[in-house]
Amino acid sequence: MNWISDWALPKISGLFKREVPENLWHKCPACEQMIFRRDLEAALHVCPHCGHHMRISAVRRLECTLDAGFSRIELPKAPADPLRFRDQRRYSDRLREAQVKSAMDDAVAVAHGTIEGERAVVAAFEFAFMGGSMGAGVGEAIVTAAKLAVLQDSPLVVFTASGGARMQEGAISLMQMPRTVIATRLVKEAGLPFIVVMCDPTTGGVTASFAMLGDIHIAEPGAMIGFAGARVIEQTVREKLPEGFQRAEYLLEHGILDMVVKRGEMRGVLARVLGLLRVPLVAPAAAVEPEPEAPPAEEPAAPAQP
Repeated sequence: MNWISDWALPKISGLFKREVPENLWHKCPACEQMIFRRDLEAALHVCPHCGHHMRISAVRRLECTLDAGFSRIELPKAPADPLRFRDQRRYSDRLREAQVKSAMDDAVAVAHGTIEGERAVVAAFEFAFMGGSMGAGVGEAIVTAAKLAVLQDSPLVVFTASGGARMQEGAISLMQMPRTVIATRLVKEAGLPFIVVMCDPTTGGVTASFAMLGDIHIAEPGAMIGFAGARVIEQTVREKLPEGFQRAEYLLEHGILDMVVKRGEMRGVLARVLGLLRVPLVAPAAAVEPEPEAPPAEEPAAPAQP
């Protein structure tokens, strides 16, 4: 029977063997339901069972926001390792690894095009690139996006997803906070809308700088938005924080956000907002004073009776 098990069965199995692709199913981190990957991609990585919004890449964010035919721009190169920082590994090694995994030079991608016909410059953070941390490269990307928006007379839309400043760049990373604030001023002084869409998570130096300076603040459902973590705040104030603290819905109730919009509806909402903000102002017509009416002509006096 050796020839059957050693030769015949492998040959027969090889005829009917089908390769099953990896990552065919994805488990929702919120409800732990299994989702067919093709269905998940069609739903823009929103769980069809519980509505949990999973993180998506910056490139995918641009694809589902801008109309077909948009153009990505090449961003200026920032110093790779200005401080020659090293902890358990060299910062330059971490940077190269993140660039290979994400196929991006840094944690922000910038493109220009239209959103349902409305012109816009869009910048999107890549959280998978070192937690979307803001270093010199990210600051340069936001400044470049702002200058491009002014040059093209287009609104600026930024999708944020960041853990804050990049510790490997030290004070250079902190300097990007005022730089990005100045970038937002360039857009506003040109009379152009600046819209911030906060995704999960938006924290640290990004929240403390340009992310809270938008004309309109939008967030995805369930996004965590804040500066410090909830545990740090609880230890500082020594009080139990309310349920849902630092989540998008809580911030909307307290007036910090203008809207919480589902990912599938984001493109249409952005197009409507941009259309409203870009409607040209019509100067009121000058008031024309009516000409004064001529006084009625006096009737001739009747002749006196003899």
